[in-house]
Amino acid sequence: MHLHMLNLGRVPYLEGLRVMRDVAAARYEGQVGDTLLLMEHPPVLTLGRNADRANILASNDSLARKGVEVHEINRGGDVTYHGPGQLVGYPIFDLRGDLPGKHGPHLGPVDFVRQIEEAIIHTCKDFGVLTQCLSKRTGVWTLAGGSILEKKVAAIGIHVSRAITTHGFAVNVTTDLRDFEWIVPCGITDRRVTSLEIEADSTISVTLPRVADAISRNFGRLFQRQVVAANDLSELLSSRARNVL
Repeated sequence: MHLHMLNLGRVPYLEGLRVMRDVAAARYEGQVGDTLLLMEHPPVLTLGRNADRANILASNDSLARKGVEVHEINRGGDVTYHGPGQLVGYPIFDLRGDLPGKHGPHLGPVDFVRQIEEAIIHTCKDFGVLTQCLSKRTGVWTLAGGSILEKKVAAIGIHVSRAITTHGFAVNVTTDLRDFEWIVPCGITDRRVTSLEIEADSTISVTLPRVADAISRNFGRLFQRQVVAANDLSELLSSRARNVL
């Protein structure tokens, strides 16, 4: 079986959403197999279904001056930030398919989130950064030690409709963490955010392309698929893509 992968590079947030929705519709119609979309966005704040707008600390005028967009979307979770140096991934999967850990007619959304976390944990390990999941706190976190609390390196929030997943994860790779000062990330006040660049040994090269390659590889391993890369959306949705489901 195959896992399609398309890396869009840096695209506006709404353009990424458009591609995500097009691929999700094609996945529902059986026109393409499970797909991992990867991309990077200009600075943007997104509010999930459970978001409290009070967790946006910057004023509307301040955000407008910086050119930061704000969008309310249907993923789970609170407010989060996307921006340069952050790898955003949208796994478009049919939860009724042949997926590891599935019991019954479909894989549960929470189980799918746990698998996304696992793929990110393996990716962090590829760069010498040991991370973990935390009980009742979705995402991927550094290990705590002594007086040092866990720090969040990746946020996750998905949406499921007609068994097809959309939205996904954001891994801080070389992100300017000062931009997170505009919000209370995910509504969590007692933990900080971090990036792979900060947590990795200085001798390890941490770049967005390298992390994108690693996350694709780890998704393939976790879901037991051969990863097939497409050059653009039209190729992904072409008959050639449909023939390798």
